[in-house]
Amino acid sequence: MDRWLATILIFLPVAGALVCWLVPMRRFTLGSFATLVALVEVGFWVLAVERFDYSEPTGALQFERRGSWFSDLGVSYHVGFFPFALWLAGMAVVVMAAAIAYAFWSGRERPRAYFGLMLFLTGAIIGVFAAQDVLLFYVFWEAMLIPLYVLMGVWGGPNRQAATLKFVIYTMAGSLLMLGAVIAFGFANGSFDLVDSKPNQSVWIFLGFAAAFAVKAPLFPFHGWLPDAYRESPAEVAAVLSGVVSKTATYGFLRIGITQFGDPVKDLRTPILVLAVVGLLYGSLVAFRAPDIRGVIAYSSMAQMGLITLGLFATNLSGLNGAVLQMVNHGLISATLFLLAGAVERRTTTGEFARLGGMARGRPALATMLMTTGIIALAVPGSGAFAGEFLILLGVFVQGWAWTVLGAVAIVFAAMYMLRLISAVLHRDAPPTINDSVLDLRPAELGILVPLVACLIFLSFWPAAITDHSFGAGSRDLPGLFTFR
Repeated sequence: MDRWLATILIFLPVAGALVCWLVPMRRFTLGSFATLVALVEVGFWVLAVERFDYSEPTGALQFERRGSWFSDLGVSYHVGFFPFALWLAGMAVVVMAAAIAYAFWSGRERPRAYFGLMLFLTGAIIGVFAAQDVLLFYVFWEAMLIPLYVLMGVWGGPNRQAATLKFVIYTMAGSLLMLGAVIAFGFANGSFDLVDSKPNQSVWIFLGFAAAFAVKAPLFPFHGWLPDAYRESPAEVAAVLSGVVSKTATYGFLRIGITQFGDPVKDLRTPILVLAVVGLLYGSLVAFRAPDIRGVIAYSSMAQMGLITLGLFATNLSGLNGAVLQMVNHGLISATLFLLAGAVERRTTTGEFARLGGMARGRPALATMLMTTGIIALAVPGSGAFAGEFLILLGVFVQGWAWTVLGAVAIVFAAMYMLRLISAVLHRDAPPTINDSVLDLRPAELGILVPLVACLIFLSFWPAAITDHSFGAGSRDLPGLFTFR
């Protein structure tokens, strides 16, 4: 069964999506079924973690399945997990399960379509993390766009059409560049397989991939779609966009950009680090000025993508370990904050700070969830976010002390905008619209949010669960998967 675990994790939610679409069920049954499928997906991931052999010193590919797809073109169905990809897949299935359960509790309209799309999106995301053939990677990458387009365009807010159009234009432009890069990579290499490929020295092919990843993350200056999409999407879809979909982009930098294009990465490292720092500082400053909860979370996500990119392109073990840990941390933090934003909006009909305040009084569950998540997001010493950010700054210091200084300054800004969010929602004087009739979090909401916060607390106590098991046991240097030292 072990060899099939990657395939099961990809196609179990896809099969669940087909059941939602084809089998008539009542609303409650549909929501229960979709949530059950998502929880079973989490269970299979836990089984994969338990059966993964971390003793491999090079972080070898496991749960591998390979079969010819288009033999004339050298395209194969080749899937499996490297250890760093397995942790990202785990973050994805946990966040997707929480998002589906939140949608069930919220009572989304047209549930057959909605839950089917969410499950299909889950399968596509896991496919991105598991694909070891670059054309297969591209298929899963594009498959993510279909449910996101519909979920945002049909169930989004009043300005959803403009937000969806902007999102599609940006992502399709990046995808077309990636398609050209995929074709060029395949012909230059003689096959599309990532595991058996030779190092590629083409700067132009690397830039084709990098553009697509920069748009999806998003990184500065490819972030034009971000504020509208995050504000107009349903809360759980915004949680998935920020927490999970953005991580498929930074994973793409890691699995394809850095491992396959050693020399172009070296040549372009400085301009990429410059853009990452600019995005980190710009996102932090705009987040501090944002007038609403979603605006703060959206631009803070952009800033975090810049920080993660700093760690990736430090191209040393400390930077990469910090980047992977921070991808998992931020995925959980961002998803939790967006779901909390949705809970606040449901109670007050707004997310604008000018119309919020005083929600800590009489609402201990809401205050506890927001304070705990916010404190971890502040990266206070002892938190998982602190461990991830410290490793990133330690790694990028090798490339120059100035990168670390600028990163540290941006982290101070992050503390400012997160404290502003907490204060504006919980502690500032309440306006007349916020009174005792505004309810605290309900048990069902706590059942969704508490596991996410528990994962964050676990990683705060034991960040080594990820950093010691991402690139091979006992590694003190980059594994052979990477084409540079």
